[in-house]
Amino acid sequence: MSLIARIIAQDPVGMEQLRAVRTLALPDWCIAAGFVRNRVWDHLHGIVPARLPVDIDVLYFDPSDTSTGREVEFEARLGSLLPLPWEVRNQARMHVVKKSFPPHRDTAHAMTFWLETVTPVGVRLEADDSLTIVAPLGIDDLLNLRCRPTAFGHARRSEYDERIAAKRWRELWPKVEFLD
Repeated sequence: MSLIARIIAQDPVGMEQLRAVRTLALPDWCIAAGFVRNRVWDHLHGIVPARLPVDIDVLYFDPSDTSTGREVEFEARLGSLLPLPWEVRNQARMHVVKKSFPPHRDTAHAMTFWLETVTPVGVRLEADDSLTIVAPLGIDDLLNLRCRPTAFGHARRSEYDERIAAKRWRELWPKVEFLD
């Protein structure tokens, strides 16, 4: 089991959230972004228990129904199970929302259009209770406390810099090295 999977598996709050999302039976799903990044960085900084993310980013890929209504329905269903700030997004429609994106092939492909390398890491709880890590850009930067822009983030450098400042990552995780 990878270090990321061990960190998540040992977090009862995170596992409860994963079990809730699994009940939706979404195609090609994972919980990503701060759900994983923050827990890993908190763990590597000795912060126990891990701080809760501002929102819980649930990604899935379903080209057969790209309506926002389904996302709202899924958020409501999750909210009835656990009253948390759920954000459920079908990655099959993100190229429509963010007009500069090409159509995505799957959830992992959609994650490659995020701004920094440490964020496109997700986790899915399988039917057998094993954890699958979805990391189209790898996990090295996340585990080695390095943050850098993705290729997409380089093209949108001001957005990348603004995001890091707004989220206060340098303050919250002082061991992280920010690279160009």
